[in-house]
Amino acid sequence: MQPFTRVSGIAAPMLAANVDTDVIMPKQFLKGIDRSGLDRGLFFDLRLRADGSANPDFVLNQEPWSRASFLVVGPNFGCGSSREHAVWGLKQSGFRALIGTRFAGIFFDNCLRNGVLLVQLKDAELQRLGRRVSDPATAQLSIDLQAQQVLLGDGSFIAFDIDSLRKQALLQGLDAIGSTLMRAEQIRTFEAAHLRANPWLV
Repeated sequence: MQPFTRVSGIAAPMLAANVDTDVIMPKQFLKGIDRSGLDRGLFFDLRLRADGSANPDFVLNQEPWSRASFLVVGPNFGCGSSREHAVWGLKQSGFRALIGTRFAGIFFDNCLRNGVLLVQLKDAELQRLGRRVSDPATAQLSIDLQAQQVLLGDGSFIAFDIDSLRKQALLQGLDAIGSTLMRAEQIRTFEAAHLRANPWLV
C-alpha cells in the first residue's frame, strides 16, 4: 500500500448522515471478479443523471471538489452492508482520507486495511471544518499523520487521535499481512519454543 505521511489536497463536503455503502458503491458494480474499474461506480446514482449525464448539483462534479483527495463526511458514513468494494472505489478515485465524527464499524476496518485514513473529530470541530471546505477558496488542507493534525490554510490545525498500531501501519504502507511479516522473527522464535515445549505436535 502507499504510505500515508503528510498529504495535501482539496477536501469535499458530504455532510449528510448515514450515507450507506450502496450509495457509495451501488450493487450493479459488485459483479466483477477483481477490483478494477470500481472508480466508475463511486457515488454513481448521485454523480450521474438518469440519462447518463453528469449531475451538476453533486459536489464531486463541481470545481474544485472534482479534484478532491479528502471527504469531510456526516455521522455514520459507510453504514449498511459490509461491501469492501465501497472502499476500493474510494481509493481508486484518489481519496486518501475521510474526516468525520463516527463511521460504521466494518467500513472503518475496511478503510484502514486498504490504506484509507479515517480521521475522527468532535462534532464542533467537524462542523467548523465542513463550513471551511464548503468554500472553494478554503477547501485546501493537509493531513499530517505523524503529528496527528489536520492543517488548515490559515495556519491553524485540528488535532486527532488514532490507534498507534493502525497509525504505524498507515505510515509504513503496510496491510495486515505486511504488519504480520514485520514480526516474522518473533513468530519463528515463538514457534520454535512452542514445539520444544510440546514435541508431540511434530
